[in-house]
Parts: sequence; C-alpha cells; structure tokens
Amino acid sequence: MTQAILSTRHGDITIEFLPEVAPNHVANFVELAKSGFYDGTRFHRVIPGFMIQGGDPNSKQDDRQLHGTGGSGKNVKAEFNKTKHERGIVSAARSSNPDSASSQFFIVTTSAPHLDGQYTAFGKVVSGMDVADKIVAEKTDHRDNPLEPVSITVKIVD
Repeated sequence: MTQAILSTRHGDITIEFLPEVAPNHVANFVELAKSGFYDGTRFHRVIPGFMIQGGDPNSKQDDRQLHGTGGSGKNVKAEFNKTKHERGIVSAARSSNPDSASSQFFIVTTSAPHLDGQYTAFGKVVSGMDVADKIVAEKTDHRDNPLEPVSITVKIVD
C-alpha cells in the first residue's frame, strides 16, 4: 500500500491513499510528491475545528498574499466518492469549479459532513493526527495562515 509521509517541525503525518475511489487524485499527489513539488510548501490555512490545508507552491514564498492561490498547472477532474469527511480524511482542495483540483489538499481534523460528495477524498491519515492537531492549533493571521511557518517535505513509500 502506497503511503506518503509528510514531515513537519511538529513531527510526521502518514497518509494511506484510497486509489480505489480516487485513482487520478492519488496518482497526481504521488507524481507531484516524487518530483519534490511539495517540499518546502507550507500548511497555509489552518482552521481549528475543521482542517489544515497545504500543497500550494506559492506558500514557499514569504508573501502571504500569494498563499492559497497556486497549483501545479494541471487540474484533476473531480472523483467524488462515498468516503465520509471524518477526522483524518485527506481531500483535494479546489475552487468553486469541481474540476479545478490541482496540488492543494486538506486534512480534516474534525468531521465535516457538509463536504461529503462535494470534494474528492483520496487518502486518510494512519498516524500523526496528533501532529495535525498541533498544526491546527497554531496561532494564525486574519487569513488563517500560521504566523510561524509549518513547512513540509513529502516522502512516498511503496
């Protein structure tokens, strides 16, 4: 089973993928991770009682106005599925266009049933939710961006 290990200053988060329900999103994440795309990106949006979001290449820059606006340059068509957005689910961030997912993703820290069937769930955290809890508790600015950067490096393990 392919996994991704997201390393942060708070520790590691290990994600197990769900290729049976979102094969294209899994392939996209794995391809980007293997290329080093995610290394140095930050969790740029953290909302207590909801989720932590990362995967924007613009978050490598210190200009916070750009955080949350970038992607890989390639979109992935929605793969909505029956996976419930419960604590630990990894899902694709997108704009109002369902087929606009690119590189950004989020990890649900508290069940969010309003997202079910609206966002593509493609993985689940199998260890490190305590790390996600530390990240979601970071002090943030008015845009929910942590004041102290929480950068990640991603390693794919087959």
